[in-house]
Amino acid sequence: QVRLVESGGGLVQVGGSLRLSCAASTRTLNSYVVGWFRQAPGKEREFVGVIGLNNENTNYADFAKGRFTISRDVRRNMVYLQMNSLKPEDTAVYHCAARHRTGSEFGAWGQGTQVTVSS
Repeated sequence: QVRLVESGGGLVQVGGSLRLSCAASTRTLNSYVVGWFRQAPGKEREFVGVIGLNNENTNYADFAKGRFTISRDVRRNMVYLQMNSLKPEDTAVYHCAARHRTGSEFGAWGQGTQVTVSS
């Protein structure tokens, strides 16, 4: 499986923005569907959004639509999660995950990066 590392988390004010990065250590992400998930303390992990093999093929959870954008930087072998208009309820650990184009599930997960939105 591809190895993933997230970065870019931090503490922001309500209404602020963050861009999270998902980096592949060795393998290219070109052959992987990449999803973003988040988990708040005491809550179940929830789906945030996903980008397909086609960079313009994206889907988002309802809470993310209009605020979050997932994109690829092929040259840097990175996938980004741009988050705008952040709300306190966005506070969570954010993980990226990859599913190979031949796979049926997200089998590769990053370690997660903490996002905290102050109220």
